[in-house]
Amino acid sequence: MKLNELSPPKGARRSPRRVGRGVGSGHGKTAGRGTKGQKSRSGGNIRPGFEGGQMPLQRRLPKRGFTNIFKKRYAVVNIRDLARFEEGTVVDRGVLRAAGLVGRQPDGVKLLGNGAIDYPLFIKVNRCSTSARNKIEAAGGRVEIV
Repeated sequence: MKLNELSPPKGARRSPRRVGRGVGSGHGKTAGRGTKGQKSRSGGNIRPGFEGGQMPLQRRLPKRGFTNIFKKRYAVVNIRDLARFEEGTVVDRGVLRAAGLVGRQPDGVKLLGNGAIDYPLFIKVNRCSTSARNKIEAAGGRVEIV
């Protein structure tokens, strides 16, 4: 069997509904829209959040605070997560991403000190806590802020 020989099973595909083609079709006259009202008219769609002229919920609720559009979002990596890397490995953002510890979106990587490590690693991150730096350097490794 080849891809070009595949076809859906009998009855799986249905013809599109042809509306407005006479009363005998079952979808004639009002074309399945019912009678009267805004939704039966052409172009009579209402935008999301519209409540028929009543003050919408998103405008009735109080607004508090603000969102800082310049905020940096850091992916957090703990020392216990670095146990999967071999001794002497250079651990940077690309290596962490390949290992599945860092996603696509963050603005940087921050190293935190949860866990322990007993062999040296060379780590390149954007931020690092003091405890994490102390643990890495105590094991003979190095942390570089990029």
